Parts: sequence; structure tokens; C-alpha cells
Amino acid sequence: MTNGQNLDQLKKAAALKAVEFVRDGMIVGLGTGSTAKHVVMALGDKVRAGMKLRGVPTSQDTAALARECGIMLIDSENRWVIDVAIDGADQVDPGFNLIKGGGGALLKEKIVAASAKQFVVVVDHTKRVPILGDSFPLPIEIIPFGWGSTAREIETLTRSRVVLREQNGDPFRTEAGNLIVDVHLARVEQPRELESALNQIPGVVETGLFVGRTNVLLVGTPHGVETHFAQRQ
Repeated sequence: MTNGQNLDQLKKAAALKAVEFVRDGMIVGLGTGSTAKHVVMALGDKVRAGMKLRGVPTSQDTAALARECGIMLIDSENRWVIDVAIDGADQVDPGFNLIKGGGGALLKEKIVAASAKQFVVVVDHTKRVPILGDSFPLPIEIIPFGWGSTAREIETLTRSRVVLREQNGDPFRTEAGNLIVDVHLARVEQPRELESALNQIPGVVETGLFVGRTNVLLVGTPHGVETHFAQRQ
């Protein structure tokens, strides 16, 4: 197997562990991306075996896969109470703070994570870092109007290179019709303070910093899946 296939197997093992947190009758937040895909497919197996659950998807791709797997979805406009949300992450620091948004679904992902009683994060071991930043840029969703000025404000605040995300030569659009800029930070020393400061900039919709939201971290490693529970203050 190639290294990519190896990592995918580790993600899958962690995803199967995550599904153990889902009980019959629950409302489940369904993340987006390669790791979340494994989760949705495993939940589909549970549904076929008789488990009753309803899902809140964080992207159209996830919604389509969930329907294929026989998972009943809840209207996105509902005022839900999500029992458990399961999602991947692009980076995780020792305090279980995350960078997410590599797939462009960070806004819905954060809404769902914030609405969940329990947020379970599934990663392979390469996503764990001593400090956020450096090897992965921080995605920030911004509105198109005046985006250049918003990007300049972000640049001034972070003293970092800010790049408009593109897809096939055009600006990448989120499902909400917004843009994403990727901020190339050397290190995120104080994620909570940075998240708060970025959200003060007019034009910023949401950041890919998920601070203090993770309840359970499941890490796929070559030696098996590690389960870590966050210590809340």
C-alpha cells in the first residue's frame, strides 16, 4: 500500500471507532471530507442493521452520500439538538484545538459542532501537531463584497501571507456563496485570541479555528486507534 492508502486505512479505523459513540435514536452531525466519508458509510451500515438515526450534513456532498447510505436527513433550517457531531480536522494541537476548512465547509461544520452536545474529532496521526499553523494554512470564509480590503485587514492583523483560494482558475465559492482566503501563519500561539480578533474584522464570516470545541479525539495510528477525552476547565 502507498502511504496515502495507509493513512486512509488509519482514518477508516478511527471513523469506525467514532461510530461507537452513536446510539439508537440520536441526531448526528455529519462532517465533510475523506474522514467523514468513512463515518457516513459506517453509519449507513448501522442503519441497514436496524439503527434509527437522523443526520445533519455539513455539505451537499455529505448529504448526497448520506442519502445513498439510507440515512434520514433533517431539514437544515430546523432548530436541532444534535446529540453527537463527528468530523475530521486538518490539524489538531495538544489542547485539542483544530484547524478545519481544507474542504471549504468550515461554516456549516462550525454551526453543527456548536449545536452538538458532543463533538467527536477523527484524524490520522499525521494531523497532530505541537502548534497550529506552519504546514497547513488557516482558512477564513469572507463575503465577496470588498474581499480585497477584508484580506488586507487579515494580513495586517496576522502579519501573514493571505491567498484567495481558487478552483479551476476561478475564485472558490463556498455553498453559502462566499470566498475563502487561506492564511499562511508560521504558528498560532494563541488560537482563542486569534479566532476572536479575526471575527471582529468586517467581512469575515467565520474562521477555520475550532477552539475548545472538541470533546473526544480519535487518532488512527499504526498501532491502533487512540481515544482521548478533552479535559474541560
